[in-house]
Amino acid sequence: MTLDIQGEPAYCYTGGKPFDAALPAVVFIHGAQNDHSVWGLQSRWFAHHGYGVLAVDLPGHGRSGGPALGTVEQMADWLLAVLDAAGVRKALLVGHSMGSLVALEAARRAPQKVRALAMLGTTYPMKVSDALLASARDDEGAAIDMVNIWSHSTIAPKPASPGPGFSVMGGARRLMQRMSAINPDRLFYNDFSACNAYANGEAAAQAVRCPVLFIFGSKDMMTPARSTRTLTGAIAHGKVVQVDAGHALMSEQPDAVLDALDAFALSLETTPGP
Repeated sequence: MTLDIQGEPAYCYTGGKPFDAALPAVVFIHGAQNDHSVWGLQSRWFAHHGYGVLAVDLPGHGRSGGPALGTVEQMADWLLAVLDAAGVRKALLVGHSMGSLVALEAARRAPQKVRALAMLGTTYPMKVSDALLASARDDEGAAIDMVNIWSHSTIAPKPASPGPGFSVMGGARRLMQRMSAINPDRLFYNDFSACNAYANGEAAAQAVRCPVLFIFGSKDMMTPARSTRTLTGAIAHGKVVQVDAGHALMSEQPDAVLDALDAFALSLETTPGP
């Protein structure tokens, strides 16, 4: 589904089902140098089990037009505009890495629009090393290779790849390379800079009153467990689930991530809202 947001196309994958705003809405937000496809299993499952799904491509990523937005705050405003354009009154926001910050900031700006938050591979502050920022700026291909290695806990998920004949690491690398080809204007540097500069996370977390789920990869080197204490401490009511994966947990452990999200979504049906 493509929406018009301020004169630019905003693409939302709906999981193979027409989007129905009358259903409970689940909105998936990808991370840096990615697009909606990182949510392939999770978005399709929810769409075929009674939910209205929007897996967005942020501006300048995937099929969405316009320049990439330079701050988490701008991305959050764009996301809220997408919800309004799609007729979504309230949604479960599911964000990975940079997308988790976008979801958190959207909840700060419009708490009445957010039914619950699921934050995967998240941390705050989400600082990026000077060396990696410089590589993303000056040699995006090298930055892609480095991040792809650091985001995965193994070359081949054990006991086997979730998709026979499919390379999890290879697919992730090609996706990031495709994002570079679609938008050659230093997209990775833009996204990393937005994560690095975001300064509202602690205040936003302290303001959260809706149900929250954290899903962390136990072998995550990009947002390791020790770095998550600010967020989990500020959102003390949040539930924490760990899966045996690195930062790319949706592809390394797709079923475990789906199980956690499904259980969380079901809990919302029996828990009164804030």
